[in-house]
Amino acid sequence: MRGGALEIRVGDRLREFELELDARVEPGECTALVGPSGAGKTTVLRLVAGLRDPPRGRIAVGERVLCDTDAGICLEPEERRCGFLFQDHALFGHLSAWRNVAFGIGAPRSERRGRALALLGRFGIEGLADARPAELSGGERQRVALARALATAPDVLLLDEPLSALDARTRAHATRELAAALRDAAVPSLLVTHDFEEAAVLAAEICVMDRGRVVQRGSAAELSASPASGFVADFAGAAVLAGEAHPEPGGSTRVALEGGGEVHSSDSERGPVAVSVYPWEVALEPADEPAHGSARNRLGAEVVSVTQVGTRVRVGLATPQPLAAEVTAESVAGLGLRPGVRVRAVWKATATRLAPAAGPAQPAPGSSPSPGGAER
Repeated sequence: MRGGALEIRVGDRLREFELELDARVEPGECTALVGPSGAGKTTVLRLVAGLRDPPRGRIAVGERVLCDTDAGICLEPEERRCGFLFQDHALFGHLSAWRNVAFGIGAPRSERRGRALALLGRFGIEGLADARPAELSGGERQRVALARALATAPDVLLLDEPLSALDARTRAHATRELAAALRDAAVPSLLVTHDFEEAAVLAAEICVMDRGRVVQRGSAAELSASPASGFVADFAGAAVLAGEAHPEPGGSTRVALEGGGEVHSSDSERGPVAVSVYPWEVALEPADEPAHGSARNRLGAEVVSVTQVGTRVRVGLATPQPLAAEVTAESVAGLGLRPGVRVRAVWKATATRLAPAAGPAQPAPGSSPSPGGAER
């Protein structure tokens, strides 16, 4: 196998902050950069692809150095062997699927069709070789774009919001297909997304970025179970509440919430905190019935929205601070949930995660300072 692990250690100056990134992606694995718009995510892809030169840093794939500012090395984009999968797929509308793929193949014209068909066959769409992009579904266009990105036998794959152009119904299936394709590609993949669920399916490691810095990195399970801040918890899909933590006997914590009410956590904290709880941990009870069960946290709430999300239903709740619950359709019917209905939100102290209140972005725990510093 040509290539090797992708190693990135770069610094760059953006409009309002410094970008600092130190990352390593093994062949066949994917690392996701997640965070808000303007955090520096896409700039990282541009630096790896050679579309932007870092003022300091080093980028290499295996023993092949793409950029080393100390050594004066900076390869041109066409020399870097990076496959780039764009947000809108960027297919040529006037060309068939196989011609889109063949466009990137550096081989005699007589060989291009066969190699393009082989790549399309790898993703199960060789039967659509003569179709143009407008005749394909969103997922099919994505597979054509991925086949084209692989046509040059790249050493690394760069993916910039590759699923954002798909509708919600198509996206779940396309995400699973893309995950399988990335594993089969057997090269390092670097994914930029603002969608934590997408990153959880596609990436072995997720780097949460804010203002050019990685504020926490780990697997999706690790970030969900132990978010380092309310910022990270929010990106991992939790409802985040602000409050003041007061230690209790036995190591648990009582949190007085801003706006009223209190919750309990099995975490130990003191002072201003971000309280995070995931919607699937929250149950709902009728507000006018006696409380039951052992859960320590109960907040009176009013239903403000009821939204189907796959096989679950997301219920938006008005409490002193916004909250959400995920319940079954049967629960919605049984409780008569609709906007305006009063309920009680219930969850356990063990499901209540605490982190110090948000402050300035800091490097990820355990990471070394990088030689410079990022956008989107």
